[in-house]
Amino acid sequence: MKTTIKLLFFSAAILVFSACKNQTTEGNETVSDSSSTTTATSEKQGQAFIENDESRPNVLQIAIGSPDHSTLVAAVQAAELENALVNAGPLMVFAPTNAAFDALPAGTVEDLLKPENKEKLAYILKTHVTPGNYSKDFLKKFKKLGQASGENISVEVDGDDVIVGGAKIIASVPAGNGIVHVVDKVILPSN
Repeated sequence: MKTTIKLLFFSAAILVFSACKNQTTEGNETVSDSSSTTTATSEKQGQAFIENDESRPNVLQIAIGSPDHSTLVAAVQAAELENALVNAGPLMVFAPTNAAFDALPAGTVEDLLKPENKEKLAYILKTHVTPGNYSKDFLKKFKKLGQASGENISVEVDGDDVIVGGAKIIASVPAGNGIVHVVDKVILPSN
């Protein structure tokens, strides 16, 4: 008998909670928000769009938070690669600065951001990502790195400088799912 009462109480609590989940109280009136279900499905979905203020920022969040990487963020969004940059990794991202994108021939960035060039843009961006979480000093042990695009890029050492695919690492930021190496040039694929 006690088990039946507990089961009925638990079922009633679930029903009450379910009925109230899309309601807000304004003054003495209760207002249902039926638009929340439709809005959620029309917005971007996936791991990249989940809010999390407690863990260490992932590589995408680091780029979004940097005023020097707004062009990179716009490119990632245009190529719809946000979810790829928030996976568990570890990921090593070579993140060109806005100045690096500005150094490309006039009109290049604007052309790549067009919807019809989404695949080409994604390929270029994937050339900036490799599996792993290696510090700048550890990268000095490599000759080549295999990138997410399938390209292999060279690693060169010049004194304390590490140059990957022709781009010099100018800063490194640890991330929750890897590391962001800020670079001074856009790494262009060989094909």
